Amino acid sequence: MKIKTIFAFGLIFSFINLNIIPAFAITETQTKAEKKAQIKQEKMLKHRVKRNKKYNDNYKYEYVNLDFWNNFNDENLSNYINLAIKNNYDLKIATLNVDEFYQATKIQFANELPQATVGFSPAYAKVMEANASWMFAMPMIINYEADIFLKNRDKTRSSKKLYESSKFDERAAYITIASAVGAIYFNISKLNEIIEKQEEIVSLRKQIYDIMLVSNKEGLVSTSDTVKANKAYISGLSQLIEYKKERTKLLNQLAVLIGDSPENINNYKFSKIEDIKYTNKIPTEISSEIIINRPDYLKSEKMLEKAGIDIRVAKKEFLPSINLSGLALFMSQPGGSGFFSTSNGLYALAAAAMMPVFTGGKRIANLKLKKVQYDKMLENYHKTNLIAIQEVNDALVSVQRDKEKLNEHKKQLKLETQDFGYTQQRYNQGIISKLDLIQMKENLLTVKQLVTSSTANCYVDYISLYKATGSKI
Repeated sequence: MKIKTIFAFGLIFSFINLNIIPAFAITETQTKAEKKAQIKQEKMLKHRVKRNKKYNDNYKYEYVNLDFWNNFNDENLSNYINLAIKNNYDLKIATLNVDEFYQATKIQFANELPQATVGFSPAYAKVMEANASWMFAMPMIINYEADIFLKNRDKTRSSKKLYESSKFDERAAYITIASAVGAIYFNISKLNEIIEKQEEIVSLRKQIYDIMLVSNKEGLVSTSDTVKANKAYISGLSQLIEYKKERTKLLNQLAVLIGDSPENINNYKFSKIEDIKYTNKIPTEISSEIIINRPDYLKSEKMLEKAGIDIRVAKKEFLPSINLSGLALFMSQPGGSGFFSTSNGLYALAAAAMMPVFTGGKRIANLKLKKVQYDKMLENYHKTNLIAIQEVNDALVSVQRDKEKLNEHKKQLKLETQDFGYTQQRYNQGIISKLDLIQMKENLLTVKQLVTSSTANCYVDYISLYKATGSKI
């Protein structure tokens, strides 16, 4: 009876958590806490450096298909793509999201394994007429849910599908960021040349206005024509300001995409549109099977598979759960026999099959919910297919039509160049005035702007096709 009572006291004390700090130790404890916090902070810093190094060694270059970008034969463009891959914060967040889902999968997998808990509890007790004395108890508890119906295994599979889908989100982020960098780069290059030509146009319109102003004073032209010339000059100047504003905004966006400070945008380098030559052949037709390379398509497949597994798990919630539990309690007094000896131990092994009988319709509603979610994922899968095909077709149409428009603008530029040459000859012969020559030169510069804009638009169309095909163009 005495031994059983002592065991009971030991078991009770083993689950009591005592936190007693002497008053005289407060100052010393605080000092140690500060040192411990400093050591912890240093360890965290080292961990971050190590993690960043690990990240830097695992850039997902295969996600962005560098061969596509190298076909532009533009060192500046390739440099910005590389900087974005290394420094873009959205990409770093996407990679961390993948790691987050991976750890969640590991946590779920841990539910398939036995859980063991070990404790230690000193106790000071007086039992019956015996003298008070110290006792030491060490309980060990083991719990395990026998997964004979593979419910926990299915939950792990469902969690793994989320992890796999997060990797497709990461890939989509890489493709999106690379596409954004490329499109912004070409738009900035386009604006650089348009601004250069616009400055010439503004200069020409200023000359026209000055000529009209002098001619008006001499009575050769009307005041109305002079006002129109001034309006054209002011309009051209306003357009120039708008171009510069748009370019600055795009430069700021590019700085964010490559993880740089906007203070450095004046140091960025860009090639001229006319010097960029895309060497690979852009297809005019693409099989609809190309969409299977898109990360959103692949993700929708994984989410559909997960929804199917969740239905299976919901059905297994109607089955009983079988739990195995084990308890080992060792207790000893000072001067007693060995701590882990059988005479000082108490052992127990139990099994239980629990089956919910009434849960207020929760399990039935959960099963119906999972079926609805599956149907929702199925509809989203079909929608993703249609959107993917539409985006590929839209990109192909844009490539074809913008290329046709570029060819027409090139023809127009050729004719305008010839016309300007004839106009210059007539001016040299004294047949026409300088005003007529300036106006023809402005027309030529305007057409050159069109050609530059159309060429850049074609390159942006290539990028849209690259993105629509999941970088597998």
